[in-house]
Amino acid sequence: MNLRPNIKTMHSVCPHDCPSTCALEVEVLDAYTIGRVRGARDNPYTAGVICEKVGRYAERIHHPDRLLHPLKRKGARGSGNWQQLSWEDALDEVAAAMLAAEEKHGAEAVWPYYFAGTMGLVMRDGMHRLRHVKKYSGMYDTICTSLPIAGYTAGTGSLSGTSSSEIAKSDLVVLWGTNPVNTQVNVMTHAAAARKSRGAKIAVVDVYETGSLKKADIGLVIRPGTDGALACAVMHVAFRDGYADRAYMEKYTDDPAGLETHLKDKTPQWAASVTGLSVEEIENFAAVVGRTSATYFRLGYGFARSRNGSANMHAVTSIAAVMGHWQHEGGGALHSNSGIYKWNKMMIEGLDAFDPAVRMLDQCRIGAVLNNDPYDLQGGPPVTVLFTQNTNPITVAPDQNAVKQGFARDDLFVCVHEQFMTETAELADIVLPATMFLEHDDVYQGSGHQFIQVGAKLIDAPGECRSNHQVICDLAGRVGAEHPGFAMSERELIDWTLENSGRMRIDDLQAARWCDVQPDFETAHFLNGFGHPDGRFRFKPEWQDVRHKAHVSSKGPVGQMPGFPDHWEVIMAADEVHPFRLATSPARTFLNTTFNETPGSVKREGRPELLMHPADMDASGFSDGQKVKIGNELGVVILHVRTHDKVKRGVVVSEGIWPNRSFEGGCGINTLVGADQPAPVGGGAFHDNHVWIRPA
Repeated sequence: MNLRPNIKTMHSVCPHDCPSTCALEVEVLDAYTIGRVRGARDNPYTAGVICEKVGRYAERIHHPDRLLHPLKRKGARGSGNWQQLSWEDALDEVAAAMLAAEEKHGAEAVWPYYFAGTMGLVMRDGMHRLRHVKKYSGMYDTICTSLPIAGYTAGTGSLSGTSSSEIAKSDLVVLWGTNPVNTQVNVMTHAAAARKSRGAKIAVVDVYETGSLKKADIGLVIRPGTDGALACAVMHVAFRDGYADRAYMEKYTDDPAGLETHLKDKTPQWAASVTGLSVEEIENFAAVVGRTSATYFRLGYGFARSRNGSANMHAVTSIAAVMGHWQHEGGGALHSNSGIYKWNKMMIEGLDAFDPAVRMLDQCRIGAVLNNDPYDLQGGPPVTVLFTQNTNPITVAPDQNAVKQGFARDDLFVCVHEQFMTETAELADIVLPATMFLEHDDVYQGSGHQFIQVGAKLIDAPGECRSNHQVICDLAGRVGAEHPGFAMSERELIDWTLENSGRMRIDDLQAARWCDVQPDFETAHFLNGFGHPDGRFRFKPEWQDVRHKAHVSSKGPVGQMPGFPDHWEVIMAADEVHPFRLATSPARTFLNTTFNETPGSVKREGRPELLMHPADMDASGFSDGQKVKIGNELGVVILHVRTHDKVKRGVVVSEGIWPNRSFEGGCGINTLVGADQPAPVGGGAFHDNHVWIRPA
């Protein structure tokens, strides 16, 4: 028998790109090995529940395919031929490439490119310290949050809202444009608790029957990009039938009379023709929302990933203001609580060295940037060195064919710091092995709750893996970047940031395990006023003034955005050549491209598939499981089609970001996603695509 009598249960934090940032209990078997991972039962938000993919984390951290040593490309890019080399030699080569690019073209020829492979503040955001000190090109982070944040804050003026813990005190929980069964399981835990304890109803609005919608009391399946129309009809009914809280609006909103006049013709009949719902479904939903004071809107990212996504987010958020839901316990709305933390990230990000004159390159438009599009280069030099951490753009970024073409440039040097040989790493010149979250120290916040937590190093990393912070500091010394943050350890950076943000010190926080920083009830519910200077919710936002980053100008056709909430016809509509709309929705056991290397997740997901209504299957002559081609102006993808009877006709859904290599022909689903810049701030319109579908 192989007994381990000295198993320790230790505490950590899930680092992955999910609003929950779950508090974890981790079995530590020895200095290099973990066992089971569980949710912390005593954390008010995690409440002992974590997603199945993180529950199997030992499968990932001890995966036999983890990168363990620095590697240098031999032969043609993407050939798969690698030579192992020392860390010193690898870092010297990367630094030499950076210095050569700077000497030839200027510092902006180097583009540090990152995102949310970890949500830890040190490991995710430390790249900015090197960027700012050296004046390397900035990165405008549009791929995920820009469109929904712009839509939410256009109304509220603040990236905050009703505490997630209040879901348990709600009488109606509306999950709009989010599938928490796949993406944020704790939301379902608290909604189920409200149902059990108070008889609360759960309503879900989505573009197909998801796992969350299956559990709903009210399930509304709409056409992609039509959320604004449904929201307008709900508010129309509120004014028509007396559900609108006129006293609340008079005190807290900018123009309720103008909104009421605007909504006169936004009837359920009109919305039914736009959304594909029946008039009865819309009327019933509006009545339930109108009659339930403690209605909580949990607003996801999915429905904002459209060319009219910000307008849709604003329209749905406006419902809570029309009904006055904000003033009730268990009522109001939340998209993200990220605005409550008020971090001083000067030391982590090197903000004292930030120069707003340095260009900001659009993350979503990495293909155009690497193909030297003059618009994207903004009059500056080409990017000749790309240094990436925490992201996999060859698979994740829109307009995949352009991204691949850009990576194929002979004059582009690519360094990828990664945990696995991702498809981006396969195209690198230098690949560096990275630690995972249990192998380094970091500090975390949750956008879906209100807790600050420290995740301490619990085990030693395998092979020669180094943390993001280590690599940034090692490169800084080689390229002549000077800043106090480069001389600090991870724990010292965390401690400095906590202390200078007015929080408890790292040892105290680690002992307490988490710190609740939720504002008081009146502030969280905007009863002291919304975040705009006049304290009022904006039914009629000034879209041209909405920003994702203060120093980045508006993007896209801002002047065409609707003044009041409306259905904005700017989506990529189906046409004669492209009769279907495609949404690229999250899979249950993948998280972007994280976990698509673990056997349990791959077995659970099966293969890339396209979900299609049975009537569309019949009309197209397809059989269940048949291989098909799906395409548009940007490219062609080959996958298998599967019947799904709870999706609108003319709408198809592909779940999960599978590796490109999982598709015949090597083209993944983001081949079909455009990289244009939706108003008002740019962003990824991942669920807004028109396509044709043919037999393969």
